[in-house]
Amino acid sequence: MTTTNSPSYIWGVIAPAQGDEAGGGSLQSEPLLPPEVVTLSNVLGIEDYTTQGVEDAMGRYSGCVQDLVSRGAQRVSLNGIPISVQLGRQRVLELIEDTEKTLGVPGDTAGEAVVAAMHHMGVKKIAVGSRWADQVNDALIKYLDHAGIEVLTVTSRGQWAQQAFSMSIEMGVKLSFELGREAMKHAPQADALFLPGGA
Repeated sequence: MTTTNSPSYIWGVIAPAQGDEAGGGSLQSEPLLPPEVVTLSNVLGIEDYTTQGVEDAMGRYSGCVQDLVSRGAQRVSLNGIPISVQLGRQRVLELIEDTEKTLGVPGDTAGEAVVAAMHHMGVKKIAVGSRWADQVNDALIKYLDHAGIEVLTVTSRGQWAQQAFSMSIEMGVKLSFELGREAMKHAPQADALFLPGGA
């Protein structure tokens, strides 16, 4: 839904790939955000979640941030858990710091948003219902360990970006439920369930 009121806060979102962005570049209200907060989006243009695929796409990050800021974004978030984990947490923290220092806008990533939420809720041990390939899952475990969060179990369906991008929302939701049940069956003692990739 496009907003017609003057927003008080504009949140810029960098989507991983074409089709993940909302609104084709126009201001969008989101049902889970207060009405005075709207989003703008653009696309990083990632082709795959391999280490090389992420490195190649990150060459476009600064341009994406500059585009969003030029259109009024007051904060910018890089979406995509696989992007965060393939970069590694230390590099993500440096990216967030550099974004504000060199591009003049606060930055965030999907990985750090998840870490902040888990810390806020006191989560220390999790079960992960993941669709991703083992390389991405291994990077996820290291990322969360760096943040003081222990992964008790992680599922896998061996997916890379192209398999994930080709799934319908309905297929993604069904798979998320399946993966969530599987993960919690293996680690019922987990403080929380994390579904990276969601639907």
